[in-house]
Amino acid sequence: MRYVLIVLMLSPVAIILQESTAFYAISEKRELDATSYEPRVTAGTKRGNNYIEIRVEDNGNGIPQQIVDKIFQPFFTTKPTGQGTGLGLSLAYDIVKAHGGEIKVNANEREGSEMIIQLPV
Repeated sequence: MRYVLIVLMLSPVAIILQESTAFYAISEKRELDATSYEPRVTAGTKRGNNYIEIRVEDNGNGIPQQIVDKIFQPFFTTKPTGQGTGLGLSLAYDIVKAHGGEIKVNANEREGSEMIIQLPV
């Protein structure tokens, strides 16, 4: 598997979205349903009156509701041993909070997930 790195530059902060979340989710779902599944990851931005919003959405397996509250905890991962440290979302959460922003997740198990980052301008 190739690693994909997307960097969205927002002065003065760089938000790094790694293969470890959305791209992993669609790869995992593709292995389970290779015949009819069409993987999709979309990213978008918009500017509000006093914030910038970044949305990243995938149509992977989603996040079970019972673990949504844990995904931003350091070292929490659902990946097999050796495939993830559980630090990606934790670090993203800390960076966003340090800049006065917030990060939210909308998850629908078996349908996909959406991460929403809002930063003040």
